[in-house]
Amino acid sequence: MTTPPALLIAGHGTRDDAGAEAFRDFVRELGARHPELPVAGGFIELSPPPLGEAVTELVERGVRRFAAVPLMLVSAGHAKGDIPAALAREKERHPGISYTYGRPLGPHPALLNVLERRLDEALGAGPGRTPGDRSDVTVLLVGRGSTDPDANAEVHKAARLLWEGRGYAGVETAFVSLAAPDVPSGLDRCVRLGARRIVVLPYFLFTGILPDRVRQQTEGWAAAHPEVEVRSAEVIGPEPELLDLVWERYEEALKGDLRMNCDSCVYRIALPGFEDKVGMPQQPHFHPDDDGHHHGHGHGHGHHHGAHSHAH
Repeated sequence: MTTPPALLIAGHGTRDDAGAEAFRDFVRELGARHPELPVAGGFIELSPPPLGEAVTELVERGVRRFAAVPLMLVSAGHAKGDIPAALAREKERHPGISYTYGRPLGPHPALLNVLERRLDEALGAGPGRTPGDRSDVTVLLVGRGSTDPDANAEVHKAARLLWEGRGYAGVETAFVSLAAPDVPSGLDRCVRLGARRIVVLPYFLFTGILPDRVRQQTEGWAAAHPEVEVRSAEVIGPEPELLDLVWERYEEALKGDLRMNCDSCVYRIALPGFEDKVGMPQQPHFHPDDDGHHHGHGHGHGHHHGAHSHAH
């Protein structure tokens, strides 16, 4: 019986000791859940252990093959460049090892459910209201922020997916660093859009300096705008959904099944309000402005989720 490839979890790194410890705890918990394979984790920067040390630990345990999963919500410079570069360096240092590289976590429906829970916790069941009453709640989802437009766009995608079917008045987006709008500007925008009750929701996995900054900036803005009700929600945290998702990314990396984005596809996953679309066969279809004569093979609409390329 061959040993399954090990799991290497690549973290961003933080100057916040509690945040770094949360990552290390998470790696330990994942290892305890899957005693059948070696699990190790390391950081790209700022906190120990570095990723290279985690690879060395695996090699010392006899590992030759592993799958690396970036424990990151969005594909920014770290997931696209730094981690692959670090892994290539480790391959030179440890001849004979091989690895596959998984996808970042992304706005997976399981994580959107955790975000929804964090919003419910922040809202509570105050006087005369139930946690289910959201029609007057505007959410400000705050991402890390990046110089990579695609990474920032992924935060907007998460915001839209969080808004769909959940009944909030709106979900706006802001960033804590490197990208506009910043938190105070994001809150100003919510008010210009008519928001009366705002929940600021940090789009972060664990506690750290940046989520702390989001909370401080929120409190500073709220103090200057007493007429607006503003609450802060907690980070995602080491929830069972996060453990499950990392495992899903591991298995996906092993199978080489790095498909087009199907995590938030209405034909695959029951998204709020679109449950009836799951498993619906996809037919080629034509737009009224097409002449319709030579498109028999479908033109980019062959999103086959039936018995074709996505048989699961």
